[in-house]
Amino acid sequence: MFSSISNPVTRIPLLSAKFARAQKPRLACRKQPSISHLAGKRHLHSTREQLFKPVTVTSASNADELNLSDGCKGAPVAPGQKLPIMGEESIMSQKAHGTTETPVQSDLRWDCDIKTADQICCFNRHYAEFAGYWTTTSFLPGVDRTKETKFYDSVTGELLFTAPRGRTFEEFEAESRSHGWPSFRDEEVNWEFVRVLADGECVSTAGTHLGHNLPDRSGNRYCINLVSVAGKPTQQ
Repeated sequence: MFSSISNPVTRIPLLSAKFARAQKPRLACRKQPSISHLAGKRHLHSTREQLFKPVTVTSASNADELNLSDGCKGAPVAPGQKLPIMGEESIMSQKAHGTTETPVQSDLRWDCDIKTADQICCFNRHYAEFAGYWTTTSFLPGVDRTKETKFYDSVTGELLFTAPRGRTFEEFEAESRSHGWPSFRDEEVNWEFVRVLADGECVSTAGTHLGHNLPDRSGNRYCINLVSVAGKPTQQ
């Protein structure tokens, strides 16, 4: 799967005109240029040691070295909203392994890259797998489109999302494709283990970085890294 200078995260397909148009609402929520823009619209290659060195992503240049996407900034939650359920910043305090107690599971589902997942889940507060990464995994070819799919924390194995609910799989897929990341709605979130921080960051109660809440006209939309929710359940 790996070469000496790259991994699947670096192979970013060019956006079609249709896909680029679909990204405009997401770009509007950014407060700074994307990483690909800062890098002159090209993604830099790193050695495996450089790419997966367990360091916290703190700046644009740092994320560029790790070949992570700038993703999108989360939206603050308006006062009085029942959902999402809010969490305290202390959830993401430093622990034994970044913001979590342990690394990600060693056998993530859908062929998600383990070391990339560990970087995003445990040593990161903002950056993301590149847009469309989830479509390059075995998720779409292997998922059962006739029933709900459960998504578990890549670190703890706790159930975080169940989708699709209240819509078809085709609707779930279309929305996720249009934004670049798996997108979940309120009724698809397991609020026992998911929280949203004041700035819109979506996290698990164990400290796993999941993504961000980016509300639209249909309500809250949780834009989530597949590598963050590709775990296997710890309890059957």
